[in-house]
Amino acid sequence: MPGTIPNTILVDAGPLIALFDRDDHYHEKIKAFIRDKSWRLVTTSAVVTEVSYMLNFNVRAQINFFEWILRKGLLLEDIKQQDIARVIELTQKYKDLPMDFADCTLVIAAEKTGIRSIISIDSDFDVYRLPGKVRIENVFKVFLPLTP
Repeated sequence: MPGTIPNTILVDAGPLIALFDRDDHYHEKIKAFIRDKSWRLVTTSAVVTEVSYMLNFNVRAQINFFEWILRKGLLLEDIKQQDIARVIELTQKYKDLPMDFADCTLVIAAEKTGIRSIISIDSDFDVYRLPGKVRIENVFKVFLPLTP
């Protein structure tokens, strides 16, 4: 199970966009953060879709992102049809935020894999909880304070 492997971590769309967009405010911070650790990065296809959409201003950036995935810079956790029931539960639970589909899939990936850490630029993961009120720790926020 990936969650039992040291330095396995979930990654949200924001840091991935920053990594492949040189003009992004967090580009250098996320690049250094990932380079300085031996992270095994895990995400979902919903996050990949969000990132590729946000990188659509530059086809080269999109291709670099996809090639990086191909080289296993990023591992994909499957979200299956039966997981949609959990998506519905989470969407209802966090309707006041609201929780988007990509974030739902990351919470489901955490539940399935046992991974309890994430790299995210948003504060949404400060609110989301796993069963038993377990937090998903945003290690990017812990090690590199998010200052605009």
